[in-house]
Amino acid sequence: MIDNSLMNTIPDSWGISERFILLPINHWDKEYQRVNIGGLTCDNADYYNSEAHHNQVFLPKLNATDEPLYLGFFHTGAYQDALSGFGGIKHCLIPSPRQILVDRNFKGELLDWQVKSEQDVDSMLKILGY
Repeated sequence: MIDNSLMNTIPDSWGISERFILLPINHWDKEYQRVNIGGLTCDNADYYNSEAHHNQVFLPKLNATDEPLYLGFFHTGAYQDALSGFGGIKHCLIPSPRQILVDRNFKGELLDWQVKSEQDVDSMLKILGY
């Protein structure tokens, strides 16, 4: 389970069965296993590869004491944000996630920076009129 909703964050994954590059951000040194990835919503289509409903993704195998696994979905396209409505109220009231960019500088060094913070409860309540 991911701490978000795939339907909200990358709607093309379920809407038109688009497959994106998916990589773990950490735990690269762990043994890998086949997994299903599901979101937190109550919707039965909130899965990555939702049409197939079978194991098609390999991710690091974790122990209960390991730090959380962070996933990156790449080449999602600029319009995913417009489709999912960053900062709006989502399906099952799932907030918008933090967004980061990863790039290389002219020396080839990796750089990352936060583009948008995760949506907080106050902003969601304000949209709802509270």
